[in-house]
This record gives sequence, structure tokens and C-alpha cells, in this order.
Amino acid sequence: MNKPAGMPAPLIRLADYQPPAWSVSDVDLEFDLAIERSEVRARLVLQAGPDPQAPLRFNGEGLELLEILLDGEPLPAGRYRHEHELLTIEGVRHGQVLETRVALAPAANTALEGLYLSGRRETGFLLTQCEAEGFRHITFFPDRPDVQARYTVTLRADRERFPVLLAGGNPAGHGELENGRHWARFVDPYPRPSYLFALVAGRLERISQDYRTADGRDVALHIWAEADVIDRCDYAMDALVRSMRWDEQVYGRNYDLDVFHVVATHDFNMGAMENKGLNIFNAKYLLADPDSSTDEEYLHVEAVVAHEYFHNWSGNRVTCRDWFQLSLKEGFTVFRDQSFSADMNSASLKRIQDVSTLRRAQFSEDAGPLSHPVRPAQYREINNFYTATVYEKGAELVRMLAGRVGPQAFRQGTDLYFERNDGRAATIEDFVGALGEASGIDLSPYLAWYGQAGTPRLQARGNYDPANGRYVLELAQSTAPTPDQPHKKALPIPVRLSLFNADGQAQRLRLADSEQDLGTETVLELTDQRQRFEFTGLSQPPIPSLLRGFSAPVVLDADYAPDQLAILLRHDPDGFNRWEAGQQLALMAYDRLYRGEDASAALQAWTEALADLFAQPDLDPGLLAELLSPPSETELAERQVDIDPEHIHHLRHQLNDAIAARIGLPPLLARYQALAAASTSALDASSQLRRRLKQVLLGLLSRLDAKVAIPLAQAQYATAPAMTDRLAALTVLLNTGAAEAGPALADYRRRYADNALAMDKWFAVQARVPGAAALARIEALAADPAFSLKNPNRVMSLLGIFARANASGFHRADGKGYAFVSHQLQVLDALNPQVAARLATALNGWRRLESGRREAAHAMLRELAARPQLSRNLAEIVNRILEG
Repeated sequence: MNKPAGMPAPLIRLADYQPPAWSVSDVDLEFDLAIERSEVRARLVLQAGPDPQAPLRFNGEGLELLEILLDGEPLPAGRYRHEHELLTIEGVRHGQVLETRVALAPAANTALEGLYLSGRRETGFLLTQCEAEGFRHITFFPDRPDVQARYTVTLRADRERFPVLLAGGNPAGHGELENGRHWARFVDPYPRPSYLFALVAGRLERISQDYRTADGRDVALHIWAEADVIDRCDYAMDALVRSMRWDEQVYGRNYDLDVFHVVATHDFNMGAMENKGLNIFNAKYLLADPDSSTDEEYLHVEAVVAHEYFHNWSGNRVTCRDWFQLSLKEGFTVFRDQSFSADMNSASLKRIQDVSTLRRAQFSEDAGPLSHPVRPAQYREINNFYTATVYEKGAELVRMLAGRVGPQAFRQGTDLYFERNDGRAATIEDFVGALGEASGIDLSPYLAWYGQAGTPRLQARGNYDPANGRYVLELAQSTAPTPDQPHKKALPIPVRLSLFNADGQAQRLRLADSEQDLGTETVLELTDQRQRFEFTGLSQPPIPSLLRGFSAPVVLDADYAPDQLAILLRHDPDGFNRWEAGQQLALMAYDRLYRGEDASAALQAWTEALADLFAQPDLDPGLLAELLSPPSETELAERQVDIDPEHIHHLRHQLNDAIAARIGLPPLLARYQALAAASTSALDASSQLRRRLKQVLLGLLSRLDAKVAIPLAQAQYATAPAMTDRLAALTVLLNTGAAEAGPALADYRRRYADNALAMDKWFAVQARVPGAAALARIEALAADPAFSLKNPNRVMSLLGIFARANASGFHRADGKGYAFVSHQLQVLDALNPQVAARLATALNGWRRLESGRREAAHAMLRELAARPQLSRNLAEIVNRILEG
């Protein structure tokens, strides 16, 4: 089922887009399902494109062709060709019916693309994954998103082995067959692309709930999972109901089928899949209970359940014309799920977390050879473009547009977008155009954001004239060259700002060329490389609070003094910008430490402000936890040219040490003990935020005095009422090298040996332990009987965490970390090319490593690229990393 090795996939260019030569209006599929061998009969009503004389060419990969008919008559061998992953037929007419019968081998499909087996042969179940190009592994079809058809699906299987039969759409009958077999039929009344096809067959249990939509439709909601985990689906059902109601209220979108199925599997390459009426989820984003799931995982379940449900409109009812438009559905839907989570929890904390993710994942992606625009101009393997740029940066572009037009016009614009494009395959221009028409604003300049790779840098310089009470803010932008784009154009950058005085009070704003009072916050739009904005009526030198709420995905370079940032950290009412002021102070101190300069001014301003905030009993504990956390090692590394991960790791520890020392042991210990005494497993937002603060405090205590922290961590592990506290304690025991870590790890394994998701955390917490000694631990864990390269979650929990989140361990100076991961990639690539390619992206930044590590990484990549049997997926990533 893997993509063939050897010759690279053909280059697909956005500029070459043409409507399909042949499409399909109606699809009738019949499946005879079995683990080792399944058969699929497809009946397709053909529709001619612009040139009805063009030959029909349908995709088909890994299929055993058993039968082919046209209008009921068998096609002789000379009438068709099946080669190079294509079925070609000459002389086909509009309206004819093409029938094929093919055989598949689900149990042998380790790539988890198309129809495959989840779990063991004896007890597992069958399911499909078709996005982006998996449907061609099921039957011959024009497998592209702009071919939309109505589907009727009939499933037949042994009743005892496959008691549950599910497909997308509405149920349309079921019954018994001979020899202990049964059947079920499903019909979807809405046209859909092939990537949204789905089926599930096996032994599954369910929880159910009735739901009535705002427009009066009764819907049966079902969540399915294997018997041993079905009791962990209740939170997902609650999140589903809340997301359905939210989408009705905020976007006016109602669910449109009679039934909605959600299925959990432990074997899945992605997070989840929005198949129409039959969502399929990686179990890690659906199953949750306090004993084995952390607070962060509960938030992920809530967000991903919402994300996949929201796709029913932003992705299913309105889909993408082509895969270059992927962010049309993914970026927009990420923005929607972020907004939902912000409404369900803390908007400020959600914004902080989203921007942190953007900086760690997308900014670093933009800074290396894998950089690409939100709408790429070309690709070879579309599976390699399910990236942070398409998702997270795409969401930021939607947020920019929403901020530019305002909430009322944004809602009017999305209504217009859905109305115009319902049942259609749309483009990013359709989305931006609808927002522009609804608001009366020409948003076409913002399309440049979709076509230009790289993270813009925004430079801000201010000058105050006390004699005239005038303040001039000069803004300038630049974007560094990226692969295939050496020259960058100016982008429209909305800069939301307030101006504060030395007492932390926001000032009234008035621009020099206007008499309008703008209140205490406004948005400046930078449209050129450099612009000046002049404010009047200011009696004190202002301190600008820039990019409030992170109004544009840029790197800010502002001429702040440490004391100015400390004022914003203490007083800015915008939770995100208060946090951002602290991050900027931490970065200011880090830069000086890295250069070997005196960092005392920045460290003092930062830590004294944090100590003052720590002493405020009414400060939100979740915000305080974020304020007490320095930028990640990934963010710190982005500031360097010759990256030494060990040195960066050491300097970040110095930042944590400075916080801990300034606050002091007695206050830290007293706050920790108070939180520990009130520990519960409650899932309300305030309880989660208190646990988050307790976790940060335990880490600071371990930096300040390990002899104090280790007994606290040991006790917290032993008495933890829920997984969040247990895992936080285990992390501290491991990171301090405590002897107590070994017994705790053994206890954890005994407790959760049969819980796959909890065991993923057991691998991950060890994979994160930093330092050169990490490799020996990783090698031992890779040889553990509980580890398997066939399960994507287990791969990413060990190898993914090691390569992506343990820089000081992976980037060993002797290059042995690279050699180990290279070997694992080669084995993994033969099993699951998508996951192998995803893991290989950890080397995106190899050119910016210091010389010794850079040479070792380069040698490893060259050796890997020279191997003749690499899949197309992995070969493309490795070559792009090498050539960029």
C-alpha cells in the first residue's frame, strides 16, 4: 500500500489546475468485507468534462482488478489499460456507467491509508482513511476534491466477526444474509468528494444521545469504541453537544443528517477525520478520564471534537477545489475550534497557548527548508503539506481578516460564503471575496499572505516630543528569503495597539491627521515596507502595547527598555500582551546571557515584576503559570545562527533559576502546599488552572532546592487524584535524576500496562528527559516489547518526542542521535511512509546548527537520501531538507 519507491512523484502545480476531464455524479459501492481479503464493487455514473472526447483516466493504487464493465458489458482487455496507478479507457460517453470489482488486503495495509485493520487480526476492526488520496486505494476513481458525487454504500460481512457496520450518510436499510452474514446500507443526500468516504466494521460498543438542532431536526448521536474503552467517551459526547450548539449560535450552522457517528481507533495517522456523518478519531483525541488523561488532553479532546464537527460546513458542505486550497478548510476550521475553546475556557490563556504553538511549530517551520506558503504553489506528495503552516498560520490569517472587518461583518461574510458555495468546491478567493463583499472592504491585498512563505519581522521604533505632546511610531516590515521565494513583497499587517503611561494607565488615542477620539485601543494597518503614525495629545512618554491579542503572525522587534516591558507586564489588561511583555523581557535577558553580556537589568525587571504578580492573591492562577514559564527551547533556538542545543538548554535553566531565586523558597513552597492541600480530580476550569500552577511551582522548586522538591514530587505521585498531578510529579523525579524515579516508573507501568494512551505518556515522559544520556534510554525503550513502529501514536510518543522536543538529547555533539533516528526512519518508512515523513521534519533546521552537529546531520541526511527504497513521502521531505 506504500507509494512506490524510486522515481519521485510528479510535480503538481497550482498554475496548471484544470477542471476534471471526467467526473462522477453518482457512486454505488458494495463491500464484501473480511480481514485478509475484501472485495469492492463500484458503479459510477460518468460525467464528461469540457472535452467529451478526452480519455477517461481514474486513479487506482494497490488494487487487484477482478472485473470491469461499461454499461453492463464486460470490457475486453484491449479497451482499457491499468498501469502507472491509472485506469485509462478511450471512447467513453457522457452518462455511461462504469463498473469495477477489485480486491483489497486490509490486514497487510500498514500504511493506514485506504481500507485497513485497526488492532489484531483476531479482535480488531476494519476502517478507512481517505484524506488526502486514500480513496484510490479502495476503488478506481477521479480521486480529487473537485469531483463531488452522491454516495450509496452497501456493506456485507460476517455478523459474528463484524456485528457493527457503519458508513457515511443516513441509514437506508439492513438485514440478514445466508451463512451468518448480514448487510447494511447508507445513503448520503449531499454531494461530497471522495476523500470524505468512510466505513467502519467490527465489534464496537457505543454511547448515544438524542439532539435537536436549532432548526428542529432530530439527530441521533453515537460514539463508538471498543468495549474496554467505551466508558471513556462521555466527555467527548459532552464536547460534541456543546460544539453543535455553539456552531448554531455563533455561525448559524445546523447539522444536516439524521445520525452522527464518531468512532475511536488506536491506529490512525492523523488526529481525526471529518468524514460526512462518520467521523473517525485517533483515540488520543476522543478518550478521556481523570485517572489516565491530563487536563491538557481534556482540552485537546474538546478542541478536536469541535474541529471535526465544524468541518461539516467548513470542509464538507463547502470543500476545496484542489489540495492547494487545503487551508480553506483547515485554517478556517482551526480558527473556529480555537474560538470555541476560548469561549468554553479562558480566552486569554487560549490565545497564549495558540501563539506558543504557532511559534514553536510554525515559526520554526518557516525558518527552514520546509518553509512554504499557506497556499503552496506546488507539491509532490500532498500528505507532506498537512503542516503547521496550513493549519496554525492559516488560522491566524482568518483571525487577521476577522479583526480587519469586525465581528458583525465577519458573520455576514461567512454566511455569504456558505450560502454561495454550499455543495461546491471553493477557493481561498471565494472566502476572502465573501468577507470583503459583506464588509465593503477590499481584502484582496491579504491574499498575498496566502502566497508568500516566511514569517515577517515587524520593527517598531517610537519617538516622543514632550514639547508638543506628540508621539511618532515608525513601523517597518521585512521577510527573509525562503526556498523558491528570494524576494518578498510588503504585506498588509494590522497592528492593534494601546499606549500606556508610566503608571500603567492606557491613554486616549488621537492620530495627528484626525480629530476622532479612538478610545484607548486602535488598529494601525501597515501596508508598505515602512510607515509613520503620529499621535497627539499625550502628556507623558507613552509605552506602546503592540500587536495586542497577537493581531498578526509576525516577529516583533521593538525598542523597549526593560522598565517599559515591566510596566506592561504588571498592568496591561490584555492577558496575552501582559504575558508577551514577560516573554520579551525573558528573551532580552536570554540574548544577553547567550552573548556573555550583563543581563542583570533585564533579569531584575522581569523577575521583580513576576515576584510582585506572584504576591497578588487574586491573579488568575492559569495566567500566573504562563507568566512564570520562560520561552521554550525551540523559540530560543530560533534566535540563533549556530545553534548549540546543550547551551540553550543550560541558559533556559538559568532563566528558571532566576525566577525561583527572586520569589524565594518560602513563598513558592507555601503556595505549592496550599494548592496541594486542595487537590482534586475536578474538571472545571478553575481546578485545571490551579493544577497547572502547581505543576509550574513544583518545577521551580526543583530548580531551587531538589532536596525539598523530590519528597514533594514523590508524595504528589503517590497521592495524585488524577493523571495531571501524577505525570507532573513523575516529570520532576525524572528531570532531577532522583532515585525515586525508577520505582515510580515501574508503578506507573503496572498501573497502566493495558491502557495504550497512558502508556504513550510513559514513553513520552522518558523521551523528554534532556541531555546526552537520553539516547541510551531511548534505545532501550525502542527495544521494549510495548513499543511498536506499527502504531503512529507510540512512534510519536517516543521517537517524535525525542527528535522534536528533546533538542539536547537528539542533537548530540557526536551525531549518534541522528544515526539512531535514521535507522528507525528506514524501518518505519517500509511500514508507514506518512509517519516516517512527519518524523523526518525534525531535521528541518539542520543548517542552523553549530558546525560539528551540522556536519553530522548533513552526513546522515545524505546517506538517507541515497537509499534507493525510500517512499515518495520520505524522499520528498529528505530532499527538500537537503536542497532548501
